[in-house]
Amino acid sequence: MAEDVRLSDTTLRALKFLLSAPVEGRSGAEISKTARIGSGTMYPMLARLETAGWVEGKWEEVDPSEAGRPRRRFYTLTTAGRARARAAFAELQVAPEGALAWNS
Repeated sequence: MAEDVRLSDTTLRALKFLLSAPVEGRSGAEISKTARIGSGTMYPMLARLETAGWVEGKWEEVDPSEAGRPRRRFYTLTTAGRARARAAFAELQVAPEGALAWNS
């Protein structure tokens, strides 16, 4: 069951980015770069969203020694997460694909 989460500016930026391609997995690094969120803020936030049932994280299936890099964790919005995120943006009267009023 999806729980309520704190909808800070940072959380809204991450949700906006995840809603841009809701079924496509996004790496933490991609979310961080695009949404301009530092990793020290972003990963705890993603963990809270995952615990609340808004996002699902999955490790990629790759051998780090063969890939020459660490494995990535990809995040997608759950069905409940998509509905809750869209409802949050509607409540704020902001289209998820548009600029947030305080960031435009």
